[in-house]
Amino acid sequence: MADGRRAAAPVHEGRSPTGAAPEVGKLSFEDALAELEGIVKQLEGGQGRLEDAIAAYERGAALRKHCEDKLAEAEAKVQAIVARGGAATGATPFDAEQA
Repeated sequence: MADGRRAAAPVHEGRSPTGAAPEVGKLSFEDALAELEGIVKQLEGGQGRLEDAIAAYERGAALRKHCEDKLAEAEAKVQAIVARGGAATGATPFDAEQA
């Protein structure tokens, strides 16, 4: 701005007003996958600073692991349902430790 004040940074989807990315472990599978896809596109573009690319790669690796863990959890839930003969139990949460 002309009077010396900075314009507020736009709030990007999935980010706080300060620009900080949400903790990976708190993201849904879909949100983590969407962010990972964005990081891949950004890195494939080859634009930006090396430090930013390394930070993006590191976050992408964490997002990939989170997605893999979520998929493994979903697969274990499906296998537990199949093992029970397809009967869903409703409110009983799945415990991956017991599977």
